[in-house]
Amino acid sequence: MPPLLYLLAACNLVIGTGAFSLAGILQPVARSLQVSVGAAGQSMTAYAVACAVLAPMVLMGTGRWQRKAALQLALVLFAGGMLLCAWAPDLPTLLLGRIMMGTGAVFTPIAASIAVAIVEPALRGKALSVTFLGMSLSYVIGLPLGAWLGLRYGWRVPTLAIAACTLLMLVLVSQRMPRRVDAPGATLRGLGEVLRHGEVVRSLGLTLMYFSAVFTVFSYSGPVFQALNPMSPERLSLTLMLIGVAGVAGTLSGGWANDRFGPMRTLRWQLAVLSLMMLLAPLTGGSYGAMMTVFMVWATAGFGMMAPTQARLARVSLRQAPVLFSLNTSMLYIGTALGAAIGGAAGLVLGFDHLPWVGLGFALLGGLTFWRGA
Repeated sequence: MPPLLYLLAACNLVIGTGAFSLAGILQPVARSLQVSVGAAGQSMTAYAVACAVLAPMVLMGTGRWQRKAALQLALVLFAGGMLLCAWAPDLPTLLLGRIMMGTGAVFTPIAASIAVAIVEPALRGKALSVTFLGMSLSYVIGLPLGAWLGLRYGWRVPTLAIAACTLLMLVLVSQRMPRRVDAPGATLRGLGEVLRHGEVVRSLGLTLMYFSAVFTVFSYSGPVFQALNPMSPERLSLTLMLIGVAGVAGTLSGGWANDRFGPMRTLRWQLAVLSLMMLLAPLTGGSYGAMMTVFMVWATAGFGMMAPTQARLARVSLRQAPVLFSLNTSMLYIGTALGAAIGGAAGLVLGFDHLPWVGLGFALLGGLTFWRGA
């Protein structure tokens, strides 16, 4: 694999850590800002909405830029948002910082379009899995470490640390990435072209439902695990790390399965496994071992679908890959926002231990969308 992919993966590690760093420490954030856990959880929603709406606008606006310059802008926006969050004295300021971060998350679809452009077609699944490996590693390293630091020293400490890491990534991209990379940029004209393709619409619908299902639960992972099996901060950090390990396994296995079996078959099995685990998850209360078994399989299926989905879209039109990946990322974050919003409301009414059943409804809707296009 080209060395550039590993630099992009490292950047995605930092971005993924920042994106989901609050998921495991919503309780201290809520106490600090004097709001409910559900209200604090809307910081996940604000980030997701910005990714879905503002990030594509930045992508289109920088379509004629060199890819290096576009990535640099994305990292500047993300770092600035993190610093604003670290300073935030109230919820509106925190939400503004998260919106700025979400806009900077345009880095991810740009990186994905670079990944598929610099490798042979037979290696696109592997290239995408390497690029998204950083995102999965954020669940293993960044999210548990952030949760531990936040629970021990206050939630602003990991926020500042992630901002510093983002600035470090900016320096590395500036120094080590070639000025010219042979990868296309996104255009508004390309957007209209791809939206007329039926497979694109079906694939985007699947992404929307899939991530709504996953983030109904994942946005409130700390409260969900505590509701099912109350635990110490140390065990919660370990739990989040193990779930992240499963997510990494899912990312790698998703890329491998895509190259071996094709995206359609891979996605079909992933959705089936995800649905089954969400059905079983609320039944694991009182048994830490059972809960971990179910959620590790859940994470493997839930975070393994990015490579086959992106490969499926690239198969439609490599020339329009930036537009396709941007649309897919938008659906991902709209799903994240929808899941976080409904999860926060449902958790207050039904209890956080029942959120997997709420998310299951989205998974089943995703299945209907997928099977219609099979």
